[in-house]
Amino acid sequence: MKIDITITTQQLDLLDEHGQIVRQYRISSAKNGTGQENGSFCTPLGKHVIRAKIGAGRPVNTVFIKRRPTGEIYTPQLAQQFPKRDWILTRILWLCGCEPGFNRFGSVDTMRRYIYIHGTPDSVEMGKPGSIGCIRMRNSDLLELFDKINKGIRVDIHR
Repeated sequence: MKIDITITTQQLDLLDEHGQIVRQYRISSAKNGTGQENGSFCTPLGKHVIRAKIGAGRPVNTVFIKRRPTGEIYTPQLAQQFPKRDWILTRILWLCGCEPGFNRFGSVDTMRRYIYIHGTPDSVEMGKPGSIGCIRMRNSDLLELFDKINKGIRVDIHR
């Protein structure tokens, strides 16, 4: 299996070993567009792998900060208390770049930039850029994807 993410269509495709689409999901990538540099708040392009799968067994809407559950479960009331928080919910698929000098090592290292595929509040619009670099997904879609893939799966992100 492989994951193919297309920024222009805001779509994530899960592909089988023959390159056939198994499942398609709407996503939300970075509002700043694509880019590799640390601090750009852009979604990185290129070949990646899932370095870690985080959150297995946690309830839907578990809130994560720095890849650790906070003990909170997201609600609209919690969102009102913390209006500026970038909500990372339910599960995290931590991306690692595979292309030295492009998305791995130095100031372009996807993993050191903490770029994930992660869940987001249901109120967040999919199909439209809005994140600060990560790939956002509906929690129900992310749960499905999380269970279908293994750590180490290839992820290609392109325009």
